Amino acid sequence: MAKTKYHFVCQSCGYTTSKWLGRCPECGAWDSLSEEAEVTAKSRSFLPTNAEKIKPKTIASVAQTRVERLATGIREFDRVLGGGVVPGSLVLLGGTPGIGKSTILLDAGLRFGQQGIKTLYVSGEESEEQTAMRAARLGGANDNLLIMTATDLDAILVQAQNVAPKLLIIDSIQTMYNPELQTAAGSVGQVRECTAKLLQFAKTSGIAVLLIGHVTKDGNIAGPRLLEHMVDVVLQFEGDRSYSFRVLRALKNRFGSTNESGIFSMEAGGLQEVANPAGLFLEDRDGEAAGSVIGACMEGNRPIMVEFQALVAKTPYGMPRRTAVGFDYNRVNMLLAILERRMGFDFGVYDAYINIVGGMRVTEPAADLAVAAALVSSYRNKPVPKGVLAFGEVGLTGEVRRVSAPERRIVDGINLGFTKFIVPDSNIPLKTDANVQIIKVKTLEQALRAMFYE
Repeated sequence: MAKTKYHFVCQSCGYTTSKWLGRCPECGAWDSLSEEAEVTAKSRSFLPTNAEKIKPKTIASVAQTRVERLATGIREFDRVLGGGVVPGSLVLLGGTPGIGKSTILLDAGLRFGQQGIKTLYVSGEESEEQTAMRAARLGGANDNLLIMTATDLDAILVQAQNVAPKLLIIDSIQTMYNPELQTAAGSVGQVRECTAKLLQFAKTSGIAVLLIGHVTKDGNIAGPRLLEHMVDVVLQFEGDRSYSFRVLRALKNRFGSTNESGIFSMEAGGLQEVANPAGLFLEDRDGEAAGSVIGACMEGNRPIMVEFQALVAKTPYGMPRRTAVGFDYNRVNMLLAILERRMGFDFGVYDAYINIVGGMRVTEPAADLAVAAALVSSYRNKPVPKGVLAFGEVGLTGEVRRVSAPERRIVDGINLGFTKFIVPDSNIPLKTDANVQIIKVKTLEQALRAMFYE
């Protein structure tokens, strides 16, 4: 009997070595190498390979072939995909537990079935009864959506060949098991080999495959980073479970742009599309309040108006506290230093708290001007007048720098009723009404003067 050979695989990047190491030489992670058995059996192919059919083609002949996307009917989902699912593609959807990954793909399968498109939904975590209960909550069932519970990938692919659906959904890739490997499901080797097998199946059969992937506590998709390079599209579902809003982003898309995003709201009947995301977080705002400023941020290619709240209070301790929720903590410290050094404010004996209303997380520098104005507003206990919208990046010298898509931010702001815009000094070829005032500023001092004194 042949002796089983083992090697060590890094759980972070997939690096393989014959001996154990305390630190991975590829990604630098400590104590990330785990022992796995090597594959001894010859790898079996679920589809017979005919070498005579593999011939090179001219790019002109291939370019003439028009690819018809499969539109799910979920506009926000199709928007992120670039118009729909491409036949023969491999799509990976990641997100934290309970964020709505299974819900949105099952909803997509139901909508495909309503269009007469046969879909196979395979769950390795839930029974068929549980999947049917979720489908009933989403709005019923149809004969074109087939469901099954299985983890053996070979058996799943055999059924997929027999059923011949146009879409195969795997929930989730970490539960799939390749019997050719002598390792547990969810290990690096299993995840990598199962994904490679599904990739080959998608490309040879023309069936689109959608995978659900778990994420680690750091927010990365569990398994080697090689997994993200193998698939055609990587989608990320983000959002705070304490709030109902979800954001779907494309981290990688071989068939479209990665600048698009989809906004959803988790309701009793599943995920619902948000029709007007621009003013989504301003519905509960009324009147003027010190420390509250509205800024225009870009979520993909669409502007969203976000309320930035700041609270500056005298500290009871020797060291003042700085807290940021939904915004970069280090950037708050930087803005406080700029206000102290360039504007003469004294935040040394004050605590400073920043909060983004609605559970949103803002990362773009265009929010700097709104955050700085909110800090000054709370510090002076003077509210920013109603109808003011601000955006712009603040540099260390106190200058206000240009940001992307200022026209779109202003147009959406005008549609929501804003009449005064504090923006960086740049060429904005935009014609507005007489009651709309666009103030272009070069420095933070000019911006604060325009907000509070003009």
